[in-house]
Amino acid sequence: MSDVSSHAPVAVITGAGSGIGRATARRLSADGYRLTLAGRRESALLETAALLTGPGSISSVCDVTDPDAVAAMAGATRDAFGRVDVLVNNAGISRTARIEAVTLADWREVMAVDVESVVIVTQMMLPALLAARGSIVNVASLAGLGGDPGMTMYNAAKGAVVNLTRSLAVELAGRGVRVNAVAPSLTSTDAVRDIPAEDVAEFHRRIPMGRSAEPEEVADVIAFLAGRDARFVTGVILPVDGGLRASSGQPPHR
Repeated sequence: MSDVSSHAPVAVITGAGSGIGRATARRLSADGYRLTLAGRRESALLETAALLTGPGSISSVCDVTDPDAVAAMAGATRDAFGRVDVLVNNAGISRTARIEAVTLADWREVMAVDVESVVIVTQMMLPALLAARGSIVNVASLAGLGGDPGMTMYNAAKGAVVNLTRSLAVELAGRGVRVNAVAPSLTSTDAVRDIPAEDVAEFHRRIPMGRSAEPEEVADVIAFLAGRDARFVTGVILPVDGGLRASSGQPPHR
């Protein structure tokens, strides 16, 4: 880790090795945060770290569904920086299957990564967040505000993140910690590249702005919710969706 200012704020980002997590790391680093980058793949975390321009970072290879691994990551953050101002719960996976084909193993894996990890990481980071009167930003999804065929597991998990965010916001507001979430629609990440082109095109026809979000556009909203400009904002689920939530869901007339 490079020499860093002891006064710079600290952010912990899960799923920091790619996509929205990597974009958020780059944005917060540019804003002057020191970072703990957490994820399962060391190579991906090192790639993210190499892109940072801010005061410093550490990388923690961490399975966010494992309380012992998360405790070790929290300890490493405490040893390196001595504080946590922002937690971004970004780690997540998706499994696509019609309800009759959903397996209990897949259901449990999606719930563990997408929901249980938010609880585990928040619990481990909460003492430091309380001390700093910090903020939490959860990465939910527009899928958590509605339903899609074949997306039962993901929609249910992100719906749980939405209401977990609201509950934590109410519970922690009086203790000085704000909790919000972003709800992106289709975003240009590695996962989306596996979706058939015709399906992506159909999705774009439903979005009034006519395209996917870029990870950097989601990261900018996360940075706003995390920072002082949103100091009286808590319990918000903010769609980052090009107008999809506000529309009828039909292709716009052009």
